Amino acid sequence: MDKREMIGKRIAQEFEDGDYVNLGIGLPTLAVNYIPEGIRVIFQSENGMLCVGPSPDEGCEDQDMINAGGGFISELKGASFFDSALSFAIIRGGHIDATVLGALQVDAQGNLANWMIPGKMVPGMGGAMDLVTGARKVIVAMEHVDKRGNPKILKECNLPLTAKAKVSLIITDMAVIEVTPEGLVLKEIAAGTTIAEIVSATEAELIIPEHPHMIGSFGH
Repeated sequence: MDKREMIGKRIAQEFEDGDYVNLGIGLPTLAVNYIPEGIRVIFQSENGMLCVGPSPDEGCEDQDMINAGGGFISELKGASFFDSALSFAIIRGGHIDATVLGALQVDAQGNLANWMIPGKMVPGMGGAMDLVTGARKVIVAMEHVDKRGNPKILKECNLPLTAKAKVSLIITDMAVIEVTPEGLVLKEIAAGTTIAEIVSATEAELIIPEHPHMIGSFGH
């Protein structure tokens, strides 16, 4: 299974029936395609939409139906559209149960850095600061290491922070890690991955239970 698909499926398991959820651009948006049958999740797109549906089939895209990252989306029954002012009133007003974002770095204290790439021009952090402050639960979904093989889960972030101590769960292609007051707890391990490999790919110290949960295909 493609690791992005694997992460998308695992993200989808975190939601409960009736949750209002915002998915950050890129990898987190894949979760909308894997919501279990019988569970209704109301997805909000930061650019002004509620009831975002799965990605449309190739050739069936509507040029006017895009998410905040410019990807094509569909609409579910009851969908509504609104301006950015209302969209951010929903986010800042505490009406989002969970948000899922990508990250450049996460650290042992649950701090998040996800907007400034050294040496690259960036327009700013977008709505990430609002989302991690307004949502009740913050989930980071990302690959465990960067393109050079460097850990992204650190003892302490060294990039400018998006938010302090807001991350509650980290989902990667190697593991599911919970952020607790005691530290980072290794909760689940991806199929074909060992604890030693995860520890080697993680700069921050991990609390490792005696029997971490093993999931064949990350919640297949």
